[in-house]
Amino acid sequence: MPSSTPPVLPSPSVRARRATLPFGLGGFGLTGLGLAGLALVGIALAGMASAAEARSRRASPDQRIGRSRSERAALAGAHRRDAHRRDRRPRWQRDFRTIDGSFNHPGDPGAGAVGARLLRWGGSDYADGASEMAGAARPSARTVSNLVHAQDAPRPNALGASDYLWQWGQFLDHDLDLTGGADPVEPAPIAVPIGDPHFDPFATGTAQIDFDRSIYDGATGVASPREQVDEITAWIDASNVYGSDAERARALRADDGSGRLRTSAGDLLPFNDAGLPNAGGSDDASLFLAGDVRANEQVGLAAMHTLFVREHNRIVDELAARHRGWRGDRVYEKARQLVGALMQAITYREFLPALLGPNALAPYTGYDPGLEPGIANVFATAAYRFGHSALSPVLQRLDANGDPIAYGPLALRDAFFAPERIVDEGGIEPILRGLAAQRCQRVDAYVVDDVRNFLFGPPGAGGFDLASLNVQRGRDHGLPSYNAARVAFGLAPAADFDDVTSDPALAARLAAAYASVDDVDLWTGGLAEDAVDGAHLGPLFHRIVVMQFQELRDGDRFWYERALEPDEVAWANASRLSDVIRRNTAIGDELPDNVFQPEVGASARPR
Repeated sequence: MPSSTPPVLPSPSVRARRATLPFGLGGFGLTGLGLAGLALVGIALAGMASAAEARSRRASPDQRIGRSRSERAALAGAHRRDAHRRDRRPRWQRDFRTIDGSFNHPGDPGAGAVGARLLRWGGSDYADGASEMAGAARPSARTVSNLVHAQDAPRPNALGASDYLWQWGQFLDHDLDLTGGADPVEPAPIAVPIGDPHFDPFATGTAQIDFDRSIYDGATGVASPREQVDEITAWIDASNVYGSDAERARALRADDGSGRLRTSAGDLLPFNDAGLPNAGGSDDASLFLAGDVRANEQVGLAAMHTLFVREHNRIVDELAARHRGWRGDRVYEKARQLVGALMQAITYREFLPALLGPNALAPYTGYDPGLEPGIANVFATAAYRFGHSALSPVLQRLDANGDPIAYGPLALRDAFFAPERIVDEGGIEPILRGLAAQRCQRVDAYVVDDVRNFLFGPPGAGGFDLASLNVQRGRDHGLPSYNAARVAFGLAPAADFDDVTSDPALAARLAAAYASVDDVDLWTGGLAEDAVDGAHLGPLFHRIVVMQFQELRDGDRFWYERALEPDEVAWANASRLSDVIRRNTAIGDELPDNVFQPEVGASARPR
């Protein structure tokens, strides 16, 4: 039975809150599960593509999101220019986050802001110590993909987790990190083994998977190791809903002064008729526009974006009715704050317990300004890409009775850059029901063909290999090897492949791919580990993910349990993701209370 309905909004708060910490000191400085790196690669083969497939292919990664050369250059050193900036917004507005994530840390305005460096946990491993890609002596990333990551049968997880495990993970990732391509472009193509059945079927021996290296801080890479930068805010602040820059934030807002966000017919996301940067092409007005450029990557993600735009507008309407003297800007900021609180509460009270186990994180004890806030490279480029192995090859689309809709289920390979699947095939409700009804794949070394061979289309027509991308991206970013990372995070190194996994068949796959266990790439080795009891991740990735989410929480001055009134905190804590879905869609009691672990039930959520 559904849980009792939480209050729709907290009772009105009449006491204004003011920042109590000074600003103006110091200076500081794709990513995760959310398929973030997908916009950065292509296949060097000719072929024809459907309209949806063609959207995903552009000559360079930067054209894929439509960012200009000057914009990319500005991002590459943004954190260094923040050291002496001051927050010049009106005093009332300083109670809320900036749109670009700046002025959160009292002594470091650029920490966690757009353009900040990814944090270097566990050291770097560039071939020349500074910038040359790691792994020159290792096998091609495609060889690793074929030998280790190929999945030949369904492997549903044993913990009862639904597809919401990876879907929320992707949606959340797009609130945390985005690393685009370097300028000028630095090609680092992935060699395809001769006779590869998908990418070299005619055994030419010349096929490649195109790959470009990531944007990095230009002050690094010579005297010090190259450090990549984050193109969006690092905080859990719903930047994926509202944007990480002023231009995008303005374009998403309704122009009626209400504080609402724009929508299109059917209360769906607006379309990108303004030509803003967008994965799939800034010139494609048939694609949705959202706070993050990747919203169209697959329809489940677009459904989540739509849901939280509706929640914002619902909150705006209630706030406006309660506070008739508030201007639209104040209503917008308060609604943005409350939506950000929902993102945080759902992540820490539902998603992370489902992923990591119920008590993996230490209890919240308050803000710690001594932490270095930001996103760690090993998190964004390896550990948080765990979700790529959890992806299901088919998205279920169900009606209120739990039956498939007339259009049927949707193959994941047909869901990429396909907003018409939402506009013309029943809206977001069938997708949101389907995500709860199907177990996700096991988090392990195996990746379904829909993203390992057919990501964004068939080979030669837009398709490429996400597993290869992840391995190559780790080498691009100079991540430590699997064994080096284990040592850095306080774990014993593996002496042989049998130490990585208890599965003899998987150990044999690793041995076939790598000459030595010391050569194993971080993403590959981390996924190959046996999961921690009650969790989906092995010891290494579990440790990295726990550290990252504890520091994101404890290093955030605007954390909801600190920044909001007690009744507002109680409202956020009472709101499950299922509640957000029910109050913004036609979905009712057919949805389980705990959408992340429907088979486990409400008891899986900490109280």
